[in-house]
Amino acid sequence: LQSTVGENRWLQGELIQLLLSHCHLSTAARWAQRWQLPEEMLPPAVAAELPKLQTQERVEEATEAGDDEERKKQDYYQLPIPRAHIHFVQTWEETLQCWEKVLQPGQVVGIDMEWRPSFGRVGRPRIALLQMALKDEVFLLDLPQLLEQAETQGQEEKLPHFLQMLYSDAAITKLGYGMSGDLSSLAATCPALKDKEKQARGVVDLLAVDKQVDVLSPEHSPQERGWRQPEKGLSLLVQRVLGKPLDKAQQMSNWERRPLREQQILYAASDAYCLLEVYEKLCKDPESFGLSSDLTTSLVGKPSPKPRAKLNKQEAASPSGQQCQGARQASPCAPAALCPREFSVVCDNMLQGLGRYLRCLGVDVCLLQNQDEHRKAAEIARQEGRVILTSGLPYQTLQSQVAEGRCFSVNCSEKAKDQALQVLKHFNVQVSLADIFSRCQ
Repeated sequence: LQSTVGENRWLQGELIQLLLSHCHLSTAARWAQRWQLPEEMLPPAVAAELPKLQTQERVEEATEAGDDEERKKQDYYQLPIPRAHIHFVQTWEETLQCWEKVLQPGQVVGIDMEWRPSFGRVGRPRIALLQMALKDEVFLLDLPQLLEQAETQGQEEKLPHFLQMLYSDAAITKLGYGMSGDLSSLAATCPALKDKEKQARGVVDLLAVDKQVDVLSPEHSPQERGWRQPEKGLSLLVQRVLGKPLDKAQQMSNWERRPLREQQILYAASDAYCLLEVYEKLCKDPESFGLSSDLTTSLVGKPSPKPRAKLNKQEAASPSGQQCQGARQASPCAPAALCPREFSVVCDNMLQGLGRYLRCLGVDVCLLQNQDEHRKAAEIARQEGRVILTSGLPYQTLQSQVAEGRCFSVNCSEKAKDQALQVLKHFNVQVSLADIFSRCQ
């Protein structure tokens, strides 16, 4: 809201009125003080509150200034590397030094991205900051500045070339959280990278792992956190694995404004570096987090085998690098043809688009909701005789909980229509015109 209102005095006054109506008087007064609005623009109650607020703030500053930093260290994840090892990169000379360290075989890189909050605007946001964390240092790449320099020098291919080398190298493990969305935003920022995410190798998306982690350290239970809001997303995963959540106070700040504030720099570096520590701890002791013991093997990025001239759909590898159970054990003969009414599935919560598409074709579909855990798919499949449709790492857990051939892994990077075609062909489901929209949507 602050970013949207900007320096417009009229909008600032309108927001003060809304704050007064919907929040506390002190909240409206704090924003009026922050914007230094003249008294004639303020509601009388807010104007009367300002002197009290100033007195109160002086007392609070004197008593709390020293405690704030210590409280953050106790409550939130802290970067384990010195501040001097966080580099804000704005020139191509500095970028080359970053590339030399990142593009090393066997390197593990934590990658995150920041952009200005879009507040409901349509389309992918443009990346304002690209963070790359190595074991001993973090590089924060100022993407708008670097792209502008490259355009001025007539070398627009510089950045796309580096990123393509990074993401296509299976010998470098790239860690992210919600990597697919980040790569789409990156392609919107650098059009030359469009569709390159499909060629990514050696990528580990901890969002897929997060859906399986179900152990929360008892000493950091929600009751003990008291005043804080429940954690979610990457912050919750960091809390579960490392014991403390991320401090997300800077998440919605304006990442396009320069210079970045010190709090923004530390926040951005932490978001990328914590991926390294989470990955390392999960690989060392996966079973204590409710994960399979072969997690290390399944997570580490490995080169994919060279594609054969022609690949049958039933031989296609799943995103986790393993063929689906049904495909491995399929007999040479195709399964008997089914009509959509005879085919019932349960879709994991990562495949809601696929589920809706199959339902349009007359398939009996049960959809997991966002908050549902993956194992619920196995429970429904066993109780109702459904086939599980899933993707990525959850496949390894789910396929062992149902009968052979009753769990199928699709490529989550494909569109829902292509995923549906893959499923229909694999299970030999024949769709007629009468089947389309035969089910209530």
